[in-house]
Amino acid sequence: MFFSRLKILRQLNRRKVSSMKKLLLPPFVWFASAMTMILLHLTIPIDTWLPQPYSFLGSGAIVIGLGIASWHSRLFRRLSTNIDTFGTPGQLTTEGLFSRTRNPMYLGLLTALVGFACVLGTISPLVGPAVFFVLAQYVYIPFEERAMSLKFGDKYVAYQRSVSRWL
Repeated sequence: MFFSRLKILRQLNRRKVSSMKKLLLPPFVWFASAMTMILLHLTIPIDTWLPQPYSFLGSGAIVIGLGIASWHSRLFRRLSTNIDTFGTPGQLTTEGLFSRTRNPMYLGLLTALVGFACVLGTISPLVGPAVFFVLAQYVYIPFEERAMSLKFGDKYVAYQRSVSRWL
């Protein structure tokens, strides 16, 4: 009886961890950041740092950033490799912008958030790109780099040495 309860508790815990991981996936965090930026802009804008019409230049950064992220997401699908941040890596990808940066999808999402902050033009929405950068730099990327190092060993270490993390 004790062991059956323990088994049920483990299954529930796995589901809870799985749900938390889904909430922490970069696209979800990106969307939550964008919504928070709008809320901050509307409720506590603080001050304008980029007035209109200059703020609309951020639209270009949004398009470019989302284009980069989308391009590399499609690349992963075409190569049939895993895109899940917390999943097991499928293969070492060096095509596209992966030849210039190890994290083009994060770079694209971050660029889009910076563009969005520009469009909003007030100070408080700048929290969104800052939080996303901190999560990418200190949570997502280190997790992925450990997994890649374990799976690909010296091949990944050589890739790390030849291609920068961001730019």
